[in-house]
Amino acid sequence: MQIQFQSIHFKADSALIRFIEEKLEKLNLFHPGILSADVYLRLDKDQDRENKCVEVKLNIPGPDLYSSRKATSFEEASVEVVEALRRQLEKARSKAA
Repeated sequence: MQIQFQSIHFKADSALIRFIEEKLEKLNLFHPGILSADVYLRLDKDQDRENKCVEVKLNIPGPDLYSSRKATSFEEASVEVVEALRRQLEKARSKAA
C-alpha cells in the first residue's frame, strides 16, 4: 500500500509517520484490495486540548473510505481513525461478498 502524508501547520517527525504507517499496514488483513492511503495531519489553532486532527482517505476498488478524528495526541487520533476504517472495510468486504 502506498501512503502519502501531508502535515498542516507543523512538521511531522519520522516516529509519528512510522507509527501511523504500521497501523495502516494492518488494515491489509481486513481488505487485501487497498490501493493507497492519503493521510492528513492537522494541528488546529484551538485553545481546546483536543486540537490534533488525523484524517485518512483509503483508496479501494469502488467508493473510497474516509475517517477523521481529533484527540489530545496524534497517536491517539490515528488509532481511532484506523479502528473506524477497519469497521468500514469489514462492511465493504461483506457487501462485496
